[in-house]
Amino acid sequence: MHRILIVRMSALGDIVHALPVLAALTRAWPAAQVDWIVDEAYAPILSLAEGLHGRVIVRASANAGPAKNIAGSRHGTVSFGGGTGFVHAVRYLRAQRYDVALDLQGLLKSAVWARLSGAARVIGFDRAHLREPLAAHFYSESVVPIDAPHVIQKNLSILNALGIPGAEVALPLHPTASAGVMSAIAEIGGAGRYVVLNPGAAWPNKRWPADRFGSLAAQIKEKTGLATMVTWGPNERSLAEQVAAASGDAARLAPATAIADLSVIMREAALVVSGDTGPLHIAAAMGAPLVGLYGPTWPERNGPWDPADRVISRADGCVCHHKRQCLRGAPCINEIEVADVLAACERRLAVGRRAS
Repeated sequence: MHRILIVRMSALGDIVHALPVLAALTRAWPAAQVDWIVDEAYAPILSLAEGLHGRVIVRASANAGPAKNIAGSRHGTVSFGGGTGFVHAVRYLRAQRYDVALDLQGLLKSAVWARLSGAARVIGFDRAHLREPLAAHFYSESVVPIDAPHVIQKNLSILNALGIPGAEVALPLHPTASAGVMSAIAEIGGAGRYVVLNPGAAWPNKRWPADRFGSLAAQIKEKTGLATMVTWGPNERSLAEQVAAASGDAARLAPATAIADLSVIMREAALVVSGDTGPLHIAAAMGAPLVGLYGPTWPERNGPWDPADRVISRADGCVCHHKRQCLRGAPCINEIEVADVLAACERRLAVGRRAS
């Protein structure tokens, strides 16, 4: 294989879970050109990925122009938007003459992009394992994923079609933080001397209450002496401020972060506590010790994959699995008590970080 296209357009955590496919491909064929189709909002995480040849950003903002190099990336990047963006994107993809396109998303939109790339082989999962079964019509080959609980293993099993069975899980992310973030880490105690709390999530029913995060921060400091850093993303600063206010003086806000900054904050933490959202999966990729809080999603499918990590889940009693809004008006994640999370934190801190 000389030219390979991965199609996984969104979202942040799902792209992280697809990165082991990139690592396996570059390990099997070091000279191969591997490109990745991605939505504009999630392209920054791929700028940290080792072994990727280029990012192809489709459906970009209207003022991006038909093709534009994105500054700050270690990879070649093209971006297509505006009224003619679709046509220019298809022309660009076909000019690459891909040997194979791998659709790891399983939606109509991703399958269509994989087919429009003009790749000689278009591979996706079989109809029974697609989120949108009609996507199967656009594949030239289908793969039945292996019977494994975690989505990473499912993603890797698509490589059976390319003669790469049983690939190991490797996350090829190598971030470097800004001077401001490195200063914030030093001020809070340095690497391994702070706990990260990530209270935000795009889905409201994935968010554990801010006052409980604050209480957790206060009790972690009392029990362990560790201060906490509260991370936040777009439109989440007020939520992070609520956590810090509820903690007394135990928690402080992280500075505003780019994706590389957030990755380094996670990497250097003694522990990360978060719901099922992109930053949790970045923390897992960075090898940070984790406590995951789960409500409407299954941790067996997309939770931490280090056996030492701890998960507190109420998914068994949830009535709105994989829905953004709670259907009964009381999110099941709210049933998780601070005492249970504190106990999980103490157990995970006692084990420490896994050997690299």
